Amino acid sequence: MPRTKRRTGGGGRGAGASGGSAGGGQHRNVQPYSDEDASVETMSHCSSGFSDAASFADEGPEVDEEATQEDLEFKLKELIDLTVDKSAKTRQAALEGLRSALASKILHEFLLERRITLTDSIERCLKKGKREEQCAAAALACLLCAQLGPGIESEDVFRTLGPILKNIVCDGAANIQARQACADTFGLCCFIATDDIIDLYTTMECLEHIFTKCYQKDDWTNGCSSTSLHIHALLTWALLLTICPITEVKKKLEMHLHKLPSLLSCEDVNMRIAAGETMALLFELARESDTDFFYEDIEQLTQKLKDLATDGNKHRAKVDKRKQRSVFRDVLRGVEERDFPSETVKFGPERMYIDCWVKKRTYDTFKELLGSGMQYHLQANEFLRNVFELGPPVMLDAATLKTMKIPRFERHLYNSAAFKARTKARSKLRDKRSDVGEFF
Repeated sequence: MPRTKRRTGGGGRGAGASGGSAGGGQHRNVQPYSDEDASVETMSHCSSGFSDAASFADEGPEVDEEATQEDLEFKLKELIDLTVDKSAKTRQAALEGLRSALASKILHEFLLERRITLTDSIERCLKKGKREEQCAAAALACLLCAQLGPGIESEDVFRTLGPILKNIVCDGAANIQARQACADTFGLCCFIATDDIIDLYTTMECLEHIFTKCYQKDDWTNGCSSTSLHIHALLTWALLLTICPITEVKKKLEMHLHKLPSLLSCEDVNMRIAAGETMALLFELARESDTDFFYEDIEQLTQKLKDLATDGNKHRAKVDKRKQRSVFRDVLRGVEERDFPSETVKFGPERMYIDCWVKKRTYDTFKELLGSGMQYHLQANEFLRNVFELGPPVMLDAATLKTMKIPRFERHLYNSAAFKARTKARSKLRDKRSDVGEFF
């Protein structure tokens, strides 16, 4: 279980002062990038250096990795310079380009040298930018901490950006999407960067102040414009709860375990799912700290979970009902039977088993942050491998990866055969359904 960061007391590390500038000299007059130009150009350079099996083509000339890395770093330096451009559109495109690069490549050394410059740029964009720019800056701050990993450097980033993120989260007049992005970043940067127990508790209290407003609503039938903010605050708070000391976990259980079931009646399917998964997580933590844990209203709760797991209300969308039933079947098993349906995540030659709600909450959080780069980071990011207890990165050379990769023609034959078999099986099932229908 990913509990390596559980706190046992106070005392944080001092903030560091190392770092460097992205580049000297006067700023050049550069034609503003469009969103598409910046992201496509950056991704074309980022994708060329993947170290997993998928990056090696079956045929083609050898690539000069050193030259490719230098070219990538040159482009990234340009994007860092553009984060202080006068044009908001240019700044946003630069932030998006940097975010794409950090999500798809390991750039620890490059970022270590330019940490202060990049932190200053993110700070400026958070303070002066509009919704889109603030969202992009918040996501970039998260990725910066994920790349730096736990330590003085990332803690310094959190010390600088934390107060600004908190102000935006708590500002009722700020844009909801910007507050939502900053809530995610505030919590996740705390999870990664700080070992100070006071910072952890302060961050959790800020997130609690957001989602506990949901408890005060007697009727969820009309929904709420800020529901998405409440959802993200709740899920990020649940992530931080997984690294709290047991004494703090017990306090939070007493505060929230009897109130969370009220959110299961929310009209928003995502809020119902978030509340259900958080309750399963709380039950798992409670039973881990006390094997004799007993919930007084367990019968009423399990009945509510059963209703959601078999929900057939016609006024709800089919997609929502399907997603809800799938999730709440697992939640019901977790609450009632103390069971979790294990999942397997494959990345390169390795496998990771998600076998508890704590690990699922952690994996889902980083998957949302990294997107398609999650598998690559699981292979190469030492911090992420430490969180999931995967050990040091597995070092494989290009020749080994090529031998592991299935040739393209063989993949085509396998996919064709699988498609035919699947079509034939489905046809038989359709025939059976039609035969059964004739008897009625």
